[in-house]
Amino acid sequence: MAKRCDICEKDSRSGFHVSHSNRKTKREWKPNIQKVRAVMNGSVKRINVCTSCIRSGKVTRAI
Repeated sequence: MAKRCDICEKDSRSGFHVSHSNRKTKREWKPNIQKVRAVMNGSVKRINVCTSCIRSGKVTRAI
């Protein structure tokens, strides 16, 4: 599944995991993407949406 929100374009971020001895290794933060049925332009579509968009009401879920 794609790790990108179809509404807000939220994507994965990269950075470093820093240990106690200050060694750095690359890591990635991924958004919490859910596949939901939503109403888009009057029709029901299945889209990938992050949970913050679902909570804030940017998506109208289809029943």
